[in-house]
Amino acid sequence: MWNDPYLETCCRSALHRLYLAGAYGRPCGLMDGPCLERLERMGLAERTAQSRFVATDAGLARHAQEVLRHQGKPAPNSSPRS
Repeated sequence: MWNDPYLETCCRSALHRLYLAGAYGRPCGLMDGPCLERLERMGLAERTAQSRFVATDAGLARHAQEVLRHQGKPAPNSSPRS
């Protein structure tokens, strides 16, 4: 059974951008700010002393579970077009 709260597509994308930013993080005030704040409330991100968002260990685990597991897999019911 799935026990984790659902992540909207936009928040999953924001989590992936946090992953790509690494320890440097992402600044406040960007277009994905509401998603970064939601991730922070969920414990998947935190703000540094420099007011930048970084992924927490829980965020990195959720990223591996939801984002990385989909890489390289074709979409369901996809077939080559002729």
